[in-house]
Amino acid sequence: MARKPMPNAERLNAYRLMWILVFFDLPTFSAEDRKQATDFRKKLLEEGFTMFQFSIYTRPCPSRERVEVHTRRIEKILPPKGKVGIMPVTDKQFSLMKLYYGTASAPKPEGYEQLMLF
Repeated sequence: MARKPMPNAERLNAYRLMWILVFFDLPTFSAEDRKQATDFRKKLLEEGFTMFQFSIYTRPCPSRERVEVHTRRIEKILPPKGKVGIMPVTDKQFSLMKLYYGTASAPKPEGYEQLMLF
């Protein structure tokens, strides 16, 4: 009799784990524009995102369903001006990223630990 994979093994599959990338180009011409841009960045941090670059923030998610939840939350805090992109990628795709600081290769971002309750 073949053993079924453990449910947690399926949950932690590199194609099921997702990352959300939020990238934006917001105007900063006026004091009000700068305040809105700063508020948007702060709200992303409050939602559990990490700054990857100045206008790119990332967040790991355990499933596509959680990606949808966080996408809706971002849509509620969008600033009135500027461009914002939200791109979900699998953990496998994210791990294929090559990073460089100048011409030197940079270490990949560390993964995250999944909390498992029994």
